[in-house]
Amino acid sequence: MAKDRDIDVLVIGAGIAGLTAALCLQEGGVRVMVLEGSAGIGGRVQGMRGDDGAVLGDLGPTWVWPRWQPVVARWMDRLALVPFAQHDAGDGILEGFGGEPRRHPLIGQDGISRIEGGPSAIVDALAAKLRPGTVQTGATVVRVEADDGALRVITATGQSQSAARVVLATPLRGTLERIAIAGLAPPLERAMRAAPTWMAQQAKAVAIYPRPFWREAGLSGRVASRSGPLAEVHDHTPASCSAGALFGFVGIGVTERASDPEALRCAILDQLARCFGPEAGTPTQLVIKDWAQEPLICSALDLATPPEHPDVGPETLRAGHLDGRLWFAVSESAEQSPGLIEGAFSAGEMTGQRVLAAL
Repeated sequence: MAKDRDIDVLVIGAGIAGLTAALCLQEGGVRVMVLEGSAGIGGRVQGMRGDDGAVLGDLGPTWVWPRWQPVVARWMDRLALVPFAQHDAGDGILEGFGGEPRRHPLIGQDGISRIEGGPSAIVDALAAKLRPGTVQTGATVVRVEADDGALRVITATGQSQSAARVVLATPLRGTLERIAIAGLAPPLERAMRAAPTWMAQQAKAVAIYPRPFWREAGLSGRVASRSGPLAEVHDHTPASCSAGALFGFVGIGVTERASDPEALRCAILDQLARCFGPEAGTPTQLVIKDWAQEPLICSALDLATPPEHPDVGPETLRAGHLDGRLWFAVSESAEQSPGLIEGAFSAGEMTGQRVLAAL
């Protein structure tokens, strides 16, 4: 780590919100360092990459709505990211509604879009704008403590770094469980516990094929299922159409899907074949990402409570604490679109601006 007081602001977490906050601080002339506990950056943004490095599928969030999300639209323009419409043309498939799976029109969402290169392109573009060496991975923070008018951050390996301000860009519930922070006010702790971590209990399956063959049959790639194991399926083909792809959200519980991963895999392949024909049962790749198994994302409280989307939390989540030295910047703390990509941009940008004003 850098020498003490070489850094003005420490950002903990290198997801979209943390990287956005770091970039805003850097552009404000602040010396900033980002500490990330995982081996790579992105947080809940993870992509499947082919041999050429191109992203084939998203294992975390996928969609944005630039028409309805002005913060997303502005940042995509700034980062030169290219949106394209979610493929919805053609019939969907209804399964588990009586009888065999059957074709049926399914209503789409107005303005729903994807990003060329997936949300991983957001992470890559933000990181590319930071000074070399700004982000340190494999640095799991376990404690934040007062240090002579500043704050000191200690990692699991015993390394420490002091800074005038610290921005916690990590899921709120997990922050309370994994990082010891003395002096947090009870209303703040209550607000953090009340903020469910979006996607924390979710598992997502992505299947890759040589081409999107279902389109040739006039199908959209969508499935609405009552029998599962995927509760819904969507076309996930890259904008280039260099391959075909489908993704689905696993609709069975955390314990059940973790008890027999191979059985889950076989059940998913069987379901895809039922809905789209035998070709769908033999993808070139099938990856199942279970976010409930990620300790830096999913907290014990998330596992103990029903999954739900976070609401806009109280202003204490966006205020400074510990005499204005400690701040939060994560999608669930956003004042708009909490839990979504827009929420991550919004939280990172707002926190960066507020910390700059407080320095």
